[in-house]
Amino acid sequence: MNNTVSLNPNALVHFLDKPSNDFTKSDLIRFIEGNGIKMVNFRYAGADGRLKTLNFIIKDLQHLDGILSAGERVDGSSLFPHYVEAGSSDLYVIPRYRTAFVNPFSEIPTLDILCSYYDKDGKPFANSPEYILRKSHEVLKKKTGFSFEVMGELEYYVISEQDKLFEAVDQRGYHESSPFCKWEKLRAEAMQAIAQCGGYIKYGHSEVGNFTESGLSYEQNEIEFTPVALEEAAEQLLIAKWVLRSLAYRHGVTITFAPKITTGKAGSGMHVHTRLMKEGKSVMLDDGILSEVAKKAISGYLDLSQSLTAFGNMIPTSYFRLVPHQEAPTNICWGDRNRSVLVRVPLGWGSKHDMITDANPIEKETQKGFGSRQTVEFRCPDGSADVYLLFAGLTVAARHGMEMTDALAFAEKTYVDVNIFEEKNKNRVSQLQQLPFSCWQSAGCLEKQRRFYEEYNVFPPAIIDGIIRHLKSFNDQNLRESIKDDEKEIMKLVNAYLHCG
Repeated sequence: MNNTVSLNPNALVHFLDKPSNDFTKSDLIRFIEGNGIKMVNFRYAGADGRLKTLNFIIKDLQHLDGILSAGERVDGSSLFPHYVEAGSSDLYVIPRYRTAFVNPFSEIPTLDILCSYYDKDGKPFANSPEYILRKSHEVLKKKTGFSFEVMGELEYYVISEQDKLFEAVDQRGYHESSPFCKWEKLRAEAMQAIAQCGGYIKYGHSEVGNFTESGLSYEQNEIEFTPVALEEAAEQLLIAKWVLRSLAYRHGVTITFAPKITTGKAGSGMHVHTRLMKEGKSVMLDDGILSEVAKKAISGYLDLSQSLTAFGNMIPTSYFRLVPHQEAPTNICWGDRNRSVLVRVPLGWGSKHDMITDANPIEKETQKGFGSRQTVEFRCPDGSADVYLLFAGLTVAARHGMEMTDALAFAEKTYVDVNIFEEKNKNRVSQLQQLPFSCWQSAGCLEKQRRFYEEYNVFPPAIIDGIIRHLKSFNDQNLRESIKDDEKEIMKLVNAYLHCG
């Protein structure tokens, strides 16, 4: 077996002895015939961010070849009600062979494949978030020469009946282990299933949030991915949410990615790590320190951050998480290893000290080549995000940073090296701009900055119009202030958006 795929948990990669990016139609047919596959599922995201399903029972080889060659028709107005009219709603869904995986939950042996949308003329559907993401990457490569790698941190709560044995300390669940972490097994099962579906996982762990209320236990966990090509990064998150919810249903518990699930407890974010690449190598470090390219990208993120919330913080409770004096950011600034900032530069193995041989004196192989792991983290998005549009927006912002004439000066101006929550630093905070405090305000920020997203025809105007209408429909411009002390009203809101994204 090819040593580049020998440890890959995707069954197709093993059987075909090739990486998924090299899958062809004939490869999929060979796998289906050789492994007793009886069903094919087409999967594609709707406007709500969830994976949709179209089932096919395989009748014969001709039928299978037709499915994989021509795709199928779907009703676009039902999938994208904000910007597809019923009078011209037919779309094609066409499978992307590299995304194929064996469904880990189906009792019938089933192959699932993610699809792209095409219009009546056979062209990519311009308003498809997946196509917008693809365009954003193409424009970035063309205009800057850089490619983009991204990964998400998926935080979620498991809600179950209270178990009074080995209860973790309230809000002290970070990296807790079983038996104090009750749903470690579910997390491990999810990680295995996600990997079998093609996801590249960095690690999983329990998070800070854990508490009990009204006989229910709330336990926060996180699964973090490794940076991959932009398009694959979005797919990882879509599949991961589907896997986690499917396992939760099997275990008889609820999983939520909602940004806020009660008052006074840790919310859940979806932090996004990014890095720019050139010819397969990271350009985020220059001789062990953050490069000018990285600083320009940071400037782009910060300059467009207010409008990026329109794609990354899409429900009213998003703005109950983005409040002052919490780990979730509100101030538009950046810093090193600082969790109070909007853009964080985490540890990136830039040190020249050889930690591995210090910890293991008999080890002869020295630590090297880890500089490529440096990322830049955008910390305000949450589980309500449209992953495709958020990642496309971040790609636009990275390119925007490269095009800003004052990018490096802007980066210097917005850098902070203090805890901005401390009283002694309030003067520094007063110099910083703030993120929006409602969906309504976020929509206004997108309206003001829409030209950056529409430039080079990346975001169609219809998409921007639809997002603005959708965000304004919440009428939440004064909601956070009006119900901030009313726990009953807050919980009513939380329950309305418990299954966002």
